[in-house]
Amino acid sequence: MNIRKLLYFCLTLSLVAGGCTKDLVPVDYSEINPNIFPKTESDLQAMVNACYHPLRGAWSDGIHSTSERGIMYLSDATTEILHGKYGDQNLASLLNYRPTDAGFTHYYDDFYNKVSRMTMTINLITESKVSEELKKRAIAEVRCARGLLCYELYDLYGPIVVAPIEVLKQPLVEEPLARLSHDEMVTFIEDDLTAAAADLPHPSEAEYGRFSKALAKMILIRLNLHEKRWEKVEALCNDIIAYNYFSLDKSYVDMWSLDGAQKSKEVIWAIPCDYSGTSENQWQLMVLPANYPQKGGWGTIQSTWWFYDTFENEDVRKTMLIASYTGTDGVVYNRSNPGDIMDWGPIPLKMNADAARTTSLSTVDIIMYRYADVLLSKAEAVANKTGSPSAEVMELVNIVRRRAGLQDKKLADFSTLSAFNDMILTERSHEFWCENGQYRADLIRHGKFVSRAQLVKKSTYAAEYKQLFPFSLKTISEGKGKFIQNPGYN
Repeated sequence: MNIRKLLYFCLTLSLVAGGCTKDLVPVDYSEINPNIFPKTESDLQAMVNACYHPLRGAWSDGIHSTSERGIMYLSDATTEILHGKYGDQNLASLLNYRPTDAGFTHYYDDFYNKVSRMTMTINLITESKVSEELKKRAIAEVRCARGLLCYELYDLYGPIVVAPIEVLKQPLVEEPLARLSHDEMVTFIEDDLTAAAADLPHPSEAEYGRFSKALAKMILIRLNLHEKRWEKVEALCNDIIAYNYFSLDKSYVDMWSLDGAQKSKEVIWAIPCDYSGTSENQWQLMVLPANYPQKGGWGTIQSTWWFYDTFENEDVRKTMLIASYTGTDGVVYNRSNPGDIMDWGPIPLKMNADAARTTSLSTVDIIMYRYADVLLSKAEAVANKTGSPSAEVMELVNIVRRRAGLQDKKLADFSTLSAFNDMILTERSHEFWCENGQYRADLIRHGKFVSRAQLVKKSTYAAEYKQLFPFSLKTISEGKGKFIQNPGYN
């Protein structure tokens, strides 16, 4: 059996998930007696796998689901990349979400307790009798998982509650907690990821689908971009470059072939997927219309023609933005004859259609972070740190553009910081559309989140406070006055 599935998935499901078959028995690690567990390396591995579990793709309980339940789908729907005509995707497209909309509050409600579970896991590992070397590696993976999850929740909601271990050890004592302050939240995430990066394996030694030093630093890059701490972004990018391991894939499109991510030296982290739903990729089901040739889907969301028109004609990155196809009904659907399939924009397929898939799921792995992000992040950081673009930063952008089959951008055409930032924001949208949902944060960082929704979606609901999602009324109520709702939602 493939080792990535043996270690990453089979152990995860058999020990953690439960409920997938009648033979799988769930294990609740928060209930395990620390006096008897963990004792062995396999015990540690089981606990670590449990911390990967909420980070996978799964409609019911995976934060990286490629459905409307996952971060990427709704995050990109708040931008010009995607538009939905109904459901949560429509609320996202119009920035019309409220505290009563579970599609937007569930990320916190469903996953903040996973942060507490990871904190308990770290404590159990620390107090165990296994070797210090085994402890160090296991704790590094759990801290990376916790740092990643905390960053994603912070990006969506702002600071969250992070329960201290002393509180978690007394589950019968009711103690409502306040959200961390901004600085406390950033420091908590940074400390987790910095510690994880120190003890995780070099990317050349990391098993596919598991965490490495590069991933911990890539998430730190996202955190520091969020905070506009340009010097830290530049230093972290230089660290990953210095690993001398990653390089751009020759083919942008091939990274999303059936086994492209596994073969690519550009992928920093991907989530392995399979037909059995151990980790689910539902993207083709979400975006392909029912009459798409060979194997269709539900057609739940489109891209926008506005976004499509921002690409240069020869840009290979728009290859899988399907602008024309002949349906099983014999009709050619395109911009001139969109029906109700392409009335807003092309089909944002992104990845191989996996037409031979035997279920509604796909075996195409979910690519989360790539080396191209390191290059473009460094370019943005250096330009903003110095106050103006330079030949160095333009070359970083052009390295990525050349892979897309495009001519170099000239420094003379982007001599001001404002012009450069507008350009790199567009490049980021073209490079990372329908990947991990990070473009929403890019728009916010560049001050264009609200204006873009007004321009492209004609939204009358767009407002600055919509840069953060709301917390549910249940969460606010349970906070007993200590947990404060995000401004604008009261």
